[in-house]
Amino acid sequence: MAKTKQHYQCRECGAMSPKWNGQCPDCKQWNSLEETLAPPPKTNSTTIARSRFQGYAGQSKILSMSDVALQAEPRTSSGIGELDRVLGGGLVHGSVVLLGGDPGIGKSTLLLQAMAALSQQLNTLYITGEESLQQVTLRARRLALPEKGLRLLTETCVEQIIAAAQQEKPQVMVVDSIQTVFTDQLQSAPGSVAQIRESAARLVRFAKQSDTSLFLVGHVTKEGTLAGPRVLEHMVDTVLYFEGDSGSRYRVVRAIKNRFGAVNELGVFAMSDKGLSAVNNPSAIFLSRHEQPVAGSVIMVTREGTRPLLVETQVLVDESHGNPRRVSIGLEQNRLAMLLATLHRHGGIAMYDQDVFVNVVGGVRISETAADLPVLLAVLSSFRDRPVDPHLIAFGEVGLAGEIRPVPNGEERLREAAKHGFTQAIVPKANQPRKAIKGLIVHPVSRLSDAIELLN
Repeated sequence: MAKTKQHYQCRECGAMSPKWNGQCPDCKQWNSLEETLAPPPKTNSTTIARSRFQGYAGQSKILSMSDVALQAEPRTSSGIGELDRVLGGGLVHGSVVLLGGDPGIGKSTLLLQAMAALSQQLNTLYITGEESLQQVTLRARRLALPEKGLRLLTETCVEQIIAAAQQEKPQVMVVDSIQTVFTDQLQSAPGSVAQIRESAARLVRFAKQSDTSLFLVGHVTKEGTLAGPRVLEHMVDTVLYFEGDSGSRYRVVRAIKNRFGAVNELGVFAMSDKGLSAVNNPSAIFLSRHEQPVAGSVIMVTREGTRPLLVETQVLVDESHGNPRRVSIGLEQNRLAMLLATLHRHGGIAMYDQDVFVNVVGGVRISETAADLPVLLAVLSSFRDRPVDPHLIAFGEVGLAGEIRPVPNGEERLREAAKHGFTQAIVPKANQPRKAIKGLIVHPVSRLSDAIELLN
């Protein structure tokens, strides 16, 4: 059997080199050579494939689409409703899910809870490279999880992991974390780009060929992105990110990529001494019911994935004593600056001598343009020190010409607001419902000036 060798490949031009150099000899780029596996010369291609991927379950073969057998139940519930939602309705057999997040935010806790629930109906295997078996068992007992049926393994060598999985034949497997896993065929240290890429590729191939559902836990960098090569996110089927402050009680899991469900779907959890529990009505935690109306607070209806969410937007406008500050948490800062310029041009209200602070309650990050109108209404409310009706909601995109543009699923957003007891809504004219919604008065607007007049 031919033995693989370590070569170095340029990530810019793809050129191969037998040893590492600071500069690629072909494209002259600096620090672009990365360790990779390359077969020795004069070796049959079939032998190469068998030697490189030896030990994997099954062998790939070509089939006609009509001959592919589909399972009657392609999804399995994880036992945690919010996790099923963010996965697109449950766990798909043979899928690979990458879960990333800050240290201590709850990645291992969530997966341990899910594996304990799945172990009651499926063969499961929890592989940890960061903790001992005693530590994992202590956490499971502290969370009062069922221990029978959940199999544990402490291992970091990918060849040993795959060998153990072939013998155990789990239907669901967790590897915590991918940054600790390494392969003997590379000389670089665990956590390096080459080790993560090669180890993940082998685990993904095993999961696909053995129809095993695989969870990979990933560390994040200080910038908030997954550590390791960008190709890691392309290898897997689903990428989930934990969001929120580790000191806060609530956690949000967002789907950044999902081949089997909606992107940007949210799963909301509450952390307690018994682990993470699903929050079935997340709108309730994002709304802070004030004892009396306060200026600068407007409720908006945003849409994350497949469901609408009611979120409170708070704005503080104060006189500036120098360079005016624009600070936003949960909203893109550049968009805030654009909205303030639009308010000046088409609303006649200048903020060049005012500090503007925007905060989305609950640590939610709003990426859609439906937040434009409620943010501007909150800015006006704080600037005039005049509270908005606490039973009012708003949503809509504000264009640079001062027009109010419609947003998707407007009627569904309005029905969600009515369900929570809101009685008035300021929405784009194109989002006006065809039939009246019981208990809700809708004010359609087509221009920013129309919305400002409604607040007067």
